[in-house]
Amino acid sequence: MEGCEELESSLLTQPWASVCFGESPFLAKACFGDTGYILLISDLSSVWYESADVQVVEQRSKELNKRLTVHVSSFLHRLRNLMSPLLEGQPGTATSFSCHHVAGGLSLHVKSELSGLPFYWDFHCCPAPMQMVSRHLVRPLIRMSLALQYQVQELTSLLLQKDAEIEDYRESEAALSRGRLRTEPFQEKMFQQNFMAENLPRICGAGEGQAFTSALQQLYTAVTQQEAKQARKRQHSAEDTEDPAPAAEPAGHPHPPPPSQEDETVSSSENTTPASSPTQKLRLPVAKAKPKKAKGLFS
Repeated sequence: MEGCEELESSLLTQPWASVCFGESPFLAKACFGDTGYILLISDLSSVWYESADVQVVEQRSKELNKRLTVHVSSFLHRLRNLMSPLLEGQPGTATSFSCHHVAGGLSLHVKSELSGLPFYWDFHCCPAPMQMVSRHLVRPLIRMSLALQYQVQELTSLLLQKDAEIEDYRESEAALSRGRLRTEPFQEKMFQQNFMAENLPRICGAGEGQAFTSALQQLYTAVTQQEAKQARKRQHSAEDTEDPAPAAEPAGHPHPPPPSQEDETVSSSENTTPASSPTQKLRLPVAKAKPKKAKGLFS
């Protein structure tokens, strides 16, 4: 098996998809390999998962599909082909999914066909550990909210700059060629108040089935890819720290004796000068060029 850690690392960058079993909305994500899979399901009240290896897949396939004899990798490939359309919002008409709560977990039943024969599979999910929930749901959502907040701040700054540019054109007695393009100056406080009063209730009333739109799925993938990259860097750094390469010492040159306190004082006084301190360098103001008149908008 390629390893549970490798599968979970691949699962991390898979976006959450909004799925529906019966009338109940869920969020789900899955990763299938040649020798196993990991599935995560949440109803935003609980999170369940299943991690299955070769032995589990082989044993369960024999119990549920006694008339089918296929290799484990082919069986997993079939499962991936059945689950992918569901996670992409386009479940196949020939495949049905149903789930029900069991003692301490969640069971997802899949019914389809393979080579003209009935094909069945059951995902037996147990409650996900808190570390897994935090890694796949809590931390990415926090980073996504921060990223969106920075994006809003940059857009607000851009709008204010555009308003200043338009005002400069008006003061230069430029006239708008098409009156329908005229806009009112952007007021950040008023915009926030209108958003909270009008848009936020509509967003919160959309239901849990639309938790991740297409744009948010892309943002989730980008955020988790950064986290995976940082995790690999930390791992490599830890490995280098655990096994440092011994420094070669030239023969016949022993380590010099440690400098005395007096030598250290003299050395520090000679090397530290006001001119060498970067914090004392003056920053010259940068003159901003006056924006040019826009062509085609004003006449």
